[in-house]
Amino acid sequence: MNPTSVSHPKSCLLAALAVLLAATPTQAEVSVTNVAVAQRPGTKLMDITYDVTSTATTTVAVTLAVTNGPATVGASSLTGAVGPGVAIGTGKTIVWNAGADWSGNVAALNYTLTADDGVPDGFALIPAGSFEMGDQSSPLVGYSNELPVHSVSVSAFYMAKYEVTKELWDEVRAWGLTHGYTDLSAGKGKAATHPVQTITWYDMVKWCNARTEYDNATKGTTLTPCYTLSGSVYKATDDDAVVCNWSANGYRLPSEAEWEKAARGGVAGKNFPWGDTITHSQANYCVYSNDGTTNYYSYDVTPRPGYTTNYYYHPSYNNGVYPHTSPVGSFTANGYGLYDMAGNVWEWCWDWYGTYPSTSQTDPRGAAPGSIRVIRGGSWSGDAFITRCARRRIDWPSNAYNDGSGGFRVARGQ
Repeated sequence: MNPTSVSHPKSCLLAALAVLLAATPTQAEVSVTNVAVAQRPGTKLMDITYDVTSTATTTVAVTLAVTNGPATVGASSLTGAVGPGVAIGTGKTIVWNAGADWSGNVAALNYTLTADDGVPDGFALIPAGSFEMGDQSSPLVGYSNELPVHSVSVSAFYMAKYEVTKELWDEVRAWGLTHGYTDLSAGKGKAATHPVQTITWYDMVKWCNARTEYDNATKGTTLTPCYTLSGSVYKATDDDAVVCNWSANGYRLPSEAEWEKAARGGVAGKNFPWGDTITHSQANYCVYSNDGTTNYYSYDVTPRPGYTTNYYYHPSYNNGVYPHTSPVGSFTANGYGLYDMAGNVWEWCWDWYGTYPSTSQTDPRGAAPGSIRVIRGGSWSGDAFITRCARRRIDWPSNAYNDGSGGFRVARGQ
């Protein structure tokens, strides 16, 4: 979570506004500032005013704790901007009927105001709403399976800011191997902070369940695994009959529609999460050229100083050690706060592959069961064409490659 707490010294007895210590702005996604407490003259009604901002959501859950030294006061008689669903903004007011909850001197009390955006650590909230899915370049540059462009409404969900690292994969896998997840692949990764890869779709789905149960066991969470097989938590074997419970709050792969909405970062109709062109300053991908001097794609504007071969890998990560992945989060995040949504490693989605409809959709989750599933986002070894937001790649879920094909990031429902 992303709480910001502010503690206050004693309030005045019968003063007008008592201006107390304000919150210090931080880099947190929720910030509480300009907090003040005042007692209404002739009453034991306390007015607590504050401002709250958030970069992750439009509403927050606000709590007020009142203490008398080390003892907690049961401040339950609260009205106003407190509890879940408080809209971010200025001039928020909570009214506490102190006389109903406390018989002592209100001047002896301290107050702690906490605002929590509810977003799990390491995740970003992808807001509910519609977006246009598919190739919207002009003139069109994509493949026919990126068409027709169609409107898709997606429910709010959480998306991991980063691709799953080798370090995190290993941590969860080690626990899982002793708790029924007996065939999780070791995978590969260039370093602990680089994305895990060379794992199959089945490995990822089982690992999502393992991470859900691991967090419950070690962090005190109460998450429900999303994937089941014949009614039981999916833990072992490669089986296409696995079912996703989309109402569960555990870790899972995003749907293809969720992935594309998240990748676009709120930017409509562009090739990439930031616009219509791409350079090595924005993503880890390969620049392709037919003649070794001119970039093949007009929207690939990376300079080629002194480089005359057809394939120009990112010079910061082409250090002679294969593969040429980059540490997660090496480039600027998109509008939703997500990193590496273009390049680095391909990311698997839940969906079986199918053609796009011409009508609008709500929370689509892929075609009927088939033999191939969808992966998105391009990789360090792929060119500018395949790093586009609309680009769809398909593969067998049993495949695992060392060229950046086998990576992923997780999602969670609200």
